[in-house]
Amino acid sequence: MIINIMNKYTKILFSIWLPILVWFISSYFTLNSIENWYMDLNKPFFNPPNWIFWPVWTLLYIMIWISFYIVWNKWFWVNKNRVKIVYFIQLFLNFLWSFSFFYLENPLLWLINIIILWLVIIYNIILFHKVDKKAWFLLIPYLLWVSFATMLNLAIYLLN
Repeated sequence: MIINIMNKYTKILFSIWLPILVWFISSYFTLNSIENWYMDLNKPFFNPPNWIFWPVWTLLYIMIWISFYIVWNKWFWVNKNRVKIVYFIQLFLNFLWSFSFFYLENPLLWLINIIILWLVIIYNIILFHKVDKKAWFLLIPYLLWVSFATMLNLAIYLLN
């Protein structure tokens, strides 16, 4: 009983900790560049105001960690390691996009990165869907936001 409780809390903490760590490190690169290089970029008419990104990403990261916790908490499921690896890859690509966009300021690299991220999110959703219906549903807003971000990235790339 105590081991099960400890295991549950370990899963909760790890599920929360990893996306928050990615978010925190990504925010570091974003905040250091947002007032300089990013302000000078030509942006499309549909570029949202800067203040919207913080609450949207906060909500998305909460949904990401909840979905992973739901999947991880299932006892028996096929391809457990593949699901975890794909999840970790999409988190890493999410971080890499912030790094390449705001720190490296490399338009081609961040465009390629976000397209790969989008594909990995779709694959992640497919894998989560096989494990739990709520878990994959929680990732749909993430996919929609990254879809919008991909269009935005393409437009910024073409305008600059």
